Amino acid sequence: MILSTEKKNNVLKDLASLIQDYSADIIAANKKDLELANDLDPTLVDRLKVDEKKVKGMVASVAEVLELEDPEGKILSAYNHPNGMLVENKVVPFGKILIIYESRPDVTIEAAVSAFKSGNKILLKGGKEARFSNLALVELWKKALEMNNVSTDYVEYLDIDRATTQKLLAENTHNLDLIIPRGGEGLINYIKQTTNVPLMISGRGNNFIYIHENADFDMAVDIVLNGKSRLSVCNALDKVLLSKDLPNLEEKVQQLAAKAVEFGLEVVGDDKIAKFSNQITAVDSESLMPEEFLSERILFSVAENLEEAISTINKYSGGHSAVIVSTDKESATAFQYNVDCAAVYHNASSRFTDGGQFGFGAEIAISTQKLHFRGPVGLAQLVTNKWFISGNGQTRN
Repeated sequence: MILSTEKKNNVLKDLASLIQDYSADIIAANKKDLELANDLDPTLVDRLKVDEKKVKGMVASVAEVLELEDPEGKILSAYNHPNGMLVENKVVPFGKILIIYESRPDVTIEAAVSAFKSGNKILLKGGKEARFSNLALVELWKKALEMNNVSTDYVEYLDIDRATTQKLLAENTHNLDLIIPRGGEGLINYIKQTTNVPLMISGRGNNFIYIHENADFDMAVDIVLNGKSRLSVCNALDKVLLSKDLPNLEEKVQQLAAKAVEFGLEVVGDDKIAKFSNQITAVDSESLMPEEFLSERILFSVAENLEEAISTINKYSGGHSAVIVSTDKESATAFQYNVDCAAVYHNASSRFTDGGQFGFGAEIAISTQKLHFRGPVGLAQLVTNKWFISGNGQTRN
C-alpha cells in the first residue's frame, strides 16, 4: 500500500506534537541512560545527552521534512513508444532499511522521518547506551502512526542482543533492502564482513583544511576554530595543512597555534612545524594523519604546494569534507575538483556538512561512498527508480 503525501504529513505533524508534549519524559528516559554512561567516552556522552535544546531540534527537523517534496512516485522521464506503450521511469522507495547507530537518540527521529516520508520502512538498531531514550522516542512514533491508522511496522526498534543482530545481518532474517551503519570503522567493517545486504556507508570524518599561500589568514583562523567548535561530530576538523609559501609562515603558525590553544585545543605537528612554536607538541605526524581524533587534538603540517595538499588529503582523509582557504579562485576550483571528498569547501567551514544545513531538514547519514549517493542523505536520496510500462497487448517482433 502506498501512503499519500497527506497521510505521511499527518503522521509527521502528530509526531512533532508528541515529541513536544512528551519532552519531559524523553529527557527523563535519557537521564537513565546518562546515569549508566560512567565508562563512556566523553564525545559519546555529548552525542548521547538529550536536553530541551535537542528536543527542540528533533521537533524542528520533523517540521522541516514536512515542508519538503515527497519524492515517492515522481516521474523522472517518460517516453511514448512507437508501438503505443507508455514507458515511465519513476522514483520508488528502497523498501526496508536497517540503520545501526551509536549513542545519538536524535537519530531515532531524524533517520526515521526521512525514511518514512520517502516511503520506506525502517528498522532502528541503536546502541545499548541509548536504550531508554530510543525506546521512549519509538513509543511516540508508534502513537503517531496509530493516530493516523498507519501500520506501526513502518518504524520498528530492534531491542535485540548481539547474537540476534549477527543472525539478522548474516541471514537477512528481516528481508532488508539496505543497511546504513553509522559509527566507527570497527562497526562498519564488522557489518561489511557479516552481511551481503547492500550498504550505504556513513564513514569517518578526519577532515582537512588547506591554507593556501593567497589565503585571507584571519578568515582561515576563524574557519579552523569553527571546525573544532564541536568535537564529537563527523564534520569536525582534524588536520591543518599550511602552504610553505604562505607569507610570514612562522609568524602565522605561531598566531594560529596560540589561538587554537586559547580555544582549548591540543596542537600537535611534526618536527618541521613544531620548531615554529613552543605551543605545538612534536609528534610522529605520519602515524596520526589517518586518524579521526574526535577530541581536542588538532594536527598542523606544512604542504609544499596545492598538489601535495590534494594528494595528502586524498591519501589520508575519510572522504567526508575538505576545505581550502584562498583568494585565488583558480586554485580553489582545482582543489574542489581534485579532492576526493563528499563535500569540498572554498572559504567556509567543514561544519556545514549536515543535512539540516543543506536544506534537507533531517538526515539519515552522511555517505562517504560514491554509490548510490554521496554526502548528507535525506529523504530525496533514500529512493531508487523503477520502470513502469503500460500497454494494451503489445508483443515484440
